[in-house]
Amino acid sequence: MTRLATLLTTIAATLGMAACSTPGPEQPGNAGVSKMTEPTTQAATCQAAAIPDNALIGKSEQDATALLNGCLWRISERDGKALPGTMDYREERRNLGIQGGKVIWVRRG
Repeated sequence: MTRLATLLTTIAATLGMAACSTPGPEQPGNAGVSKMTEPTTQAATCQAAAIPDNALIGKSEQDATALLNGCLWRISERDGKALPGTMDYREERRNLGIQGGKVIWVRRG
């Protein structure tokens, strides 16, 4: 009985790992690429692509959010506290540092 339970557990774990390793629609190599991985779609909808990053510095968080509508961006730091984020490098993504409701730095990636 114990060997049967061990065998069934091993099979279930193996099948579970195999299911996780199959590329999903947003992973490279699949025909169904999501919009987040298409830089051309991002550039076409990002109205702030023409302005330099340092133009956002000093603006309120609300103003920066409005300017970055359609762009890939995130807040990486708020009032000196780092916020969680992925470690992937995306050249078109702006990472913002916010202090007291104002943008104090902008970095790409």
